[in-house]
Amino acid sequence: MNTSERPLRTGAEGEAAPLRGLSEADRTLLIVDDDAPLCQRLARAMERRGFVVATAESVATGMALAKANPPAFAVVDLRLGDGSGLDVVSAVRGARPGARIVMLTGYGNIATAVAAVKAGALDYLPKPADADAVERALLAQEGETPPPPEDPMSADRVRWEHIQRVFELCDRNVSGTARRLKMHRRTLQRILSKHAPRS
Repeated sequence: MNTSERPLRTGAEGEAAPLRGLSEADRTLLIVDDDAPLCQRLARAMERRGFVVATAESVATGMALAKANPPAFAVVDLRLGDGSGLDVVSAVRGARPGARIVMLTGYGNIATAVAAVKAGALDYLPKPADADAVERALLAQEGETPPPPEDPMSADRVRWEHIQRVFELCDRNVSGTARRLKMHRRTLQRILSKHAPRS
């Protein structure tokens, strides 16, 4: 069995209070992320908190697992090697309408957040998100507002991420990206030649 498809064991140590007393089926968590080390670290951390975890590293595997064993919870990366995590969100929502889903992404922009929520996600967290933030988002009470992030991305970093995303969507074409961003081509080239802001 592929490690990206294997269910992980559950542990009672450190179990979150809202999970106590729930059946195993109501503690199931599907994590879909193509960054294998990050996916497995998060899986182990959530397992310690009492979730029954299964992982996938692609849209195809995530959708198959969602249909075969509809999870009560899901954490899905937006950008996966074979497509968009929004398709996995829709599959989870279709298989289990009450599932609580959190979207993870390295691209912190409002349009993506809106798309994630429309597809059925409960919340939207920028990567890298730690297990505590993921747990809080998954178990938040109805209408509860999550606390502000401890270390949010700076405005410079958000701008850089947005430019990189548009550049990728334009197949790394500088002229096309500059047109869409309404930016001079040389200005864009200077930005693209620099490293990402630290925070």
